Amino acid sequence: MGLITSLLTFPFAPVRGTVWVLDQVVLAAEREYNDPEPIRRELAALERDLTSGRIGAEEFDRLEDRLLDRLEEITEHRRHTRSNG
Repeated sequence: MGLITSLLTFPFAPVRGTVWVLDQVVLAAEREYNDPEPIRRELAALERDLTSGRIGAEEFDRLEDRLLDRLEEITEHRRHTRSNG
């Protein structure tokens, strides 16, 4: 039965391969998007910009809030993934 099934579904092999590749790309993109390290590096760089005078306190606060919101979003996503995983 396995041989017959393989022969009958053989024309769909390229589709299955494409779906697998797309799944891998999506998983890699999700891992990268939900990695907190780039956000932490951006926060550190933002603080350096503030202390060096390249940006003002108001811009720092605005950008820091955005980055901290993203970091919180990542933390919540990871917490949700662990509890469901």
